[in-house]
Amino acid sequence: MLVNFFKLCYNYNSIMFAFQSPAEKDRVKQMNPVVLAFVGDAVYTLFVRERLALSCQYKTGELDRRTARVVSAHGQSEALDRILPLLTQEEEEIYRRGRNAKKPTKSKNASVGEYVRSTGFEALLGFLYLTGQTERIEELFFSEGAVK
Repeated sequence: MLVNFFKLCYNYNSIMFAFQSPAEKDRVKQMNPVVLAFVGDAVYTLFVRERLALSCQYKTGELDRRTARVVSAHGQSEALDRILPLLTQEEEEIYRRGRNAKKPTKSKNASVGEYVRSTGFEALLGFLYLTGQTERIEELFFSEGAVK
């Protein structure tokens, strides 16, 4: 059952789902970067929604608008500008693989440049999540001012 793959993790600042045992880095590095981006997209959306819901008293319509602004290709491209100088060599490699990967779809609301950058951003997030590096996700993506 899918629930058996997850455990609910609590800490003082956030609640999140995490794999009980992270996947091995070598295995995750072999995954198609578009698959990593697929996972990263879902993880980023959930993390942003969680933080917005827990940090403000907005109604769902406003929460949805704010989430869409942050998780859009444009929003991810802006966030990427903040984190690129902080990436390790391994993280840069994952980002580049995602950015350069052949995508099955085209963006409807972003430039080509924003779209390919956001795919790299999502691939990096997917890699970190699947390998259990949730503290690194917090550090890179959700440090003070990262989610507005």
